Amino acid sequence: MVTAQGSQRLLELARSRAPGDRERLLLGVVELCAAGGAPDAVAAPAVQGLLSSIFMSLVVEAERDIRRRLAERLATAPWAPPALINVLALDEIEIARPVIEKSPVLKDHDLVRLLVEATIEHQIEVARRPQLSGVVVAAILRQAEPAVLTALAGNATADLNDEDMRQLVAAARKVAALRTPLSRHPRLTADLAMQLYVWVGQSLRNSLVDRFRLDGAALDQAIADSLREAHAGAPVDAEGLVIVAREGEREEMEHKLIDKLHAAGQLRPGYLVRALREGRLSLFATALARLGRFEPRHIRQALDCDRPELLALACASVGIDRSVFPTILTMVRQLNAGRPGGGAEGARRAASAFGPSPPQAAAVAFRQAARMAS
Repeated sequence: MVTAQGSQRLLELARSRAPGDRERLLLGVVELCAAGGAPDAVAAPAVQGLLSSIFMSLVVEAERDIRRRLAERLATAPWAPPALINVLALDEIEIARPVIEKSPVLKDHDLVRLLVEATIEHQIEVARRPQLSGVVVAAILRQAEPAVLTALAGNATADLNDEDMRQLVAAARKVAALRTPLSRHPRLTADLAMQLYVWVGQSLRNSLVDRFRLDGAALDQAIADSLREAHAGAPVDAEGLVIVAREGEREEMEHKLIDKLHAAGQLRPGYLVRALREGRLSLFATALARLGRFEPRHIRQALDCDRPELLALACASVGIDRSVFPTILTMVRQLNAGRPGGGAEGARRAASAFGPSPPQAAAVAFRQAARMAS
């Protein structure tokens, strides 16, 4: 129940134009609605229209911190105006995250719209949303964005059917980041586990064998036989697996590939994204070093440190757009055990690398920072 004193205080705040008072008014209206004790009354169309008008007029002028606090307060509110919740869901990711994760106001069509209109970070949060419906799952699978598929694979509560799981397992052939979450997914079947077995490392193979009682020796032999036939007598290692290329040979092959692409004028910034989407982190590093004329060890250093701004400088120097870098950083972290570190704060620092300065300045800054960090 709202007291007369409380109502008078809100009226005084409404007349004020001071930023602090506008924040107090915004949060005061939230408290008023939350303490109303009559959800049906708050949900009435006339009241919803009034609330939407009040909130939207205040949010337009609100500072970032106020919008963040508002998103946290409204994330679980069933009475929140849909227009306001959708605006907050499209705000920068730190503001949008609690709303995308929890808001009961967001419906399937709102989530699908986020998948189409919002950034990769927003799409990842949609894929992580608890109890995700089949409609939204289908939209994620249609877009087939690797980072979003990986988030979906890690969402054990999403409504995934057998066909959805089959598509994710098929995608794991090229998207290495999918393999670990899929191997642990509760809806993974024995048949799909046998398909996944071909593409995962030994530790995950052991896990799949234990979980589904697979005949690991027989599977290894079948894989070896198939590869031996495909590679016409290529050498086999002690475990019976065909050796297509050892580490040094693989690196040499990647260098030759990059050299050929560069000589033909086909090595462009877009190739970096393609390499990551195929799960080939070392190929990405080789291509980035060649494009920027950087020392490979400096690129490797940028990938493994806790300063993602170094990687951002390298990417900015070769023409990667600011809007694309968050996707690159997400995929690199997925393929490189969470590195470069720094979390969300590091990602924000990295954005400063894409300033008004020309690419040449970013290249100089990267070389200087890499030498200092060596």
